[in-house]
Amino acid sequence: MSDPPATLTDMTDRWALSPAEDGGAEIVPLGRDGLPAGPVLREPDLVEAVRSRPDVARWVWRSTAEVYPRLLAAGVRVERCYDVEDAETLLLGHEGRHGEPRSAAAALARLRGGQVPPDPPQRPAAPGAQSPLFEPPAAHLPLEDLLAVYAEQQRRHERAEHPDRMRLLTAAESAGMLVAAEMNRAGLPWRADVHREVLHELLGERYAGGGEPRRLAELADEVSAAFGHRVRPDLPAEVIKAFARAGITVRSTRRWELESVDHPAVKPLLEYKKLYRIWVAHGWSWLQDWVREGRFRPEFLAGGTVTGRWVTHGGGALQIPRVIRRAVVADPGWRLVVADAAQLEPRVLAAISRDPGLMEVASRESDLYQAVSDRVFSGDRTRAKLAVLGAVYGQTSGDGLKNLAALRRRFPRAVAYVDDAARAGEEGRLVRTWLGRTCPPPAGRREDADEEAGLPQDAPAVPPASDGWMPGYASTDPRARGRFARNFVVQGSAADWALLLLAALRRACWDMAAELVFFQHDEVIVHCPQEEAGRVVEAIGQAAELAGRLTFGETPVRFPFTTAVVECYADAK
Repeated sequence: MSDPPATLTDMTDRWALSPAEDGGAEIVPLGRDGLPAGPVLREPDLVEAVRSRPDVARWVWRSTAEVYPRLLAAGVRVERCYDVEDAETLLLGHEGRHGEPRSAAAALARLRGGQVPPDPPQRPAAPGAQSPLFEPPAAHLPLEDLLAVYAEQQRRHERAEHPDRMRLLTAAESAGMLVAAEMNRAGLPWRADVHREVLHELLGERYAGGGEPRRLAELADEVSAAFGHRVRPDLPAEVIKAFARAGITVRSTRRWELESVDHPAVKPLLEYKKLYRIWVAHGWSWLQDWVREGRFRPEFLAGGTVTGRWVTHGGGALQIPRVIRRAVVADPGWRLVVADAAQLEPRVLAAISRDPGLMEVASRESDLYQAVSDRVFSGDRTRAKLAVLGAVYGQTSGDGLKNLAALRRRFPRAVAYVDDAARAGEEGRLVRTWLGRTCPPPAGRREDADEEAGLPQDAPAVPPASDGWMPGYASTDPRARGRFARNFVVQGSAADWALLLLAALRRACWDMAAELVFFQHDEVIVHCPQEEAGRVVEAIGQAAELAGRLTFGETPVRFPFTTAVVECYADAK
């Protein structure tokens, strides 16, 4: 189970591999200096080249997505890898060059002073399909060129602000790529028959021609009756206009705003919106598209956001409604071990700020917010939670300002840490996580920023601090930029910790039948035989503590998990 930093970033027993266009591969052993330590071998079969060398500790290759799915399809797993293109992304960000082409071909062109090619377009998601055996072929990169890029990346790691941390981040992110590929291959157990039962229970019968199901049609009629004229509740502009005719001004149809409105249309309208989203996002069409042979296989993308948080390429796996989780059922004789990190972000803040008081609070596995409330807010847990999350998310007006002042008196280093990050963000300076992941410099806000950050469509325009949304990562507004940077150092460091957690848990499960099947932010699901469930629970706790030591060094901060061993995901919470 133990995997000290020297092992995770160990540079011995490495081989470099470059796929050949004919299905073979060029491979070569590497020395500690990263240079070839033997002759280049040309193998006729890439899979056999790796299978026949089980003692290789780390494979250096252009892209995990290019190589590893092909290996997994043949039943071959590797212990570790170094993903050159993923490392390029991290290094470019660290150097303040976020957004430059990150392909190995681009890195080679920069190294040799040539014209830098743009990155190839991302392929579309394939609903319900397993990951392809390999990604759309990029231009072939000879092994000699791959080694040149790799050697230059090692030199760039040495020039990083904290070289050892940056190497650890690169190793962790490459490990995350392996985990994601294995999860894509395994799939999340999914009972289509249960899913259909849930949809019928919630939505009623389906009408021919693909129209709205019975319950939605009934609610639409109730909304129209409440307004006294026909209103389509699926059209926000029409709903806003209907409220205006009733003498009520609303700026949006978001739930938080409608709940404050006194009108008989509100109740059926909110129910309609909730069920409509289930019908559209996880209804019968979704089930047909995304579930195959008892498995839901979204494509997990490690480090898919600027903070390092994961996303999925299609399928909406990170926003599965609680009621739909009833369809996530373990195979017969197996169980789901669902583990949720408890109060992760404030614990991360304690570790990165080295605030003695907050580290002491976070050294226990008990309720952190209650401990803060006992020390600062006379036992008012709600106020303590709002204060801690307000410090992280930048809610510093009104009562939030008073709470932050109280928090600053008790935990000055923790509050100063995020204040400093916010100030750096406002001034347009680079802001980094503990390991070195770097917030991109100011730029025009992208239209897909909300989706990338995981913003629910029904979230308020200024979301509550607890929902994890981080507006402003690409904003030119200094205040928005500061709020994002304040959160980036915490949430991004939490994402770095999670990568090391997954790497350690993957290794712990290596000799078991257990398989990682789901991960989002601070939650992981392992599918395992019933008799292995106890070992998996123990492994998760050990992996969390190991990840804490690897990421943040020796601190008293603990990272406890709440775990549930269940047959159905919906029973976990």
